[in-house]
Amino acid sequence: MDRPSWDEYFLRITREVSQRSTCMRRKVGAVLVRDRRILATGYNGAPSGLKHCDEVGCVRTLHNVPSGERHELCRGLHAEMNALIQSALFGISTAESTMYTTAHPCSLCAKMLINAGVKRVVMLDDYPDELSKQMLAEAGVLLESIKLSE
Repeated sequence: MDRPSWDEYFLRITREVSQRSTCMRRKVGAVLVRDRRILATGYNGAPSGLKHCDEVGCVRTLHNVPSGERHELCRGLHAEMNALIQSALFGISTAESTMYTTAHPCSLCAKMLINAGVKRVVMLDDYPDELSKQMLAEAGVLLESIKLSE
């Protein structure tokens, strides 16, 4: 029997979560886990009740904003942010948890993950944000990149 490791299992779920994304540039999913239990999930998209970019257009594309820059010029929240917000909304502690994500967190998400007590980030793909990598390392957050076997 070819059973996936826990990391592979949660990353596969993360990849599935990303399919709910309404971002026109990059579909990202996040799954927050502690003690092998899913605490919350998130994908990138507009705040609840607001129109999504796939309905009204992409602000970043309109203004030619490169990937990894000017995060504030976007209607959407990042997947990691949404997972953390869901945890807060439902009173779930994120201390000592692991964030599984389809892409390396940006610097905004890295700051939130650090303050939320996330101790480990497992990702599928990299992202061009050196500040994020520096801050996560300085905070002692373990970063791991895993490639899934299909």
